[in-house]
Amino acid sequence: MCGRYTLTVTIEELMARYLIDGPVPFFHHPRYNIAPGQMVPAIISDGKRYRLGELKWGLIPNWAKDAKIAYKTINAKAETVMEKPSFRASFQRKRCLIPADSFYEWKTTAEGKQPMRIMMSDHRIFSMAGLYDTWISPDGTKINTCTIITTTPNRLMEKIHHRMPVILRKEDEAVWLDRTKSAGELKTLLTPFPDGDLFAYPVSNIVNQAKLDTKECIQPATTDTQAGPMREGLL
Repeated sequence: MCGRYTLTVTIEELMARYLIDGPVPFFHHPRYNIAPGQMVPAIISDGKRYRLGELKWGLIPNWAKDAKIAYKTINAKAETVMEKPSFRASFQRKRCLIPADSFYEWKTTAEGKQPMRIMMSDHRIFSMAGLYDTWISPDGTKINTCTIITTTPNRLMEKIHHRMPVILRKEDEAVWLDRTKSAGELKTLLTPFPDGDLFAYPVSNIVNQAKLDTKECIQPATTDTQAGPMREGLL
């Protein structure tokens, strides 16, 4: 699964990467430990240009009776995303990009679960394939939510975990956001990212604390920072 990630760049860097012009409707600051249930930056296309906004991580389908389903829909599997009722409609019409510059995964070791940070070899921003939907709560409030699609691991990730987020090649981002593309064309994008372009390193178990969002989360692990029990603690 993909249960934590980072976006440590400035808003100016984010806007430049996705050619966003005009005002951004939310305040952005570098984030070192983004967790499910939080508001996350996302890119959609209105057919003419990219738009940057915020979505709540954990997709609530528009037909859901309540918001509790969001705890089960932080990720969608590439293998079943076109058939699952929670994701089927969004896959057809409501696709988005989730910008990141790394993601975390927990590797099982003899000592416990070791958090690992995975990022591009050149540290660049990348886009995870996402879906979104709008749900109206009983009191009439509109809630815009999203999920991140996962796939099987590449050779680097299979040593760490059995899933990884779908990372889109930059040239495929426009295809993913194009509402005219067929399901068959889109399905071909949901594959493991080349492992040669990624690297991973262990970080401190302080990242297990979802409410902790500081630069220390991305620092390489040392003996001192690894003291204490290792728990994944995704939510």
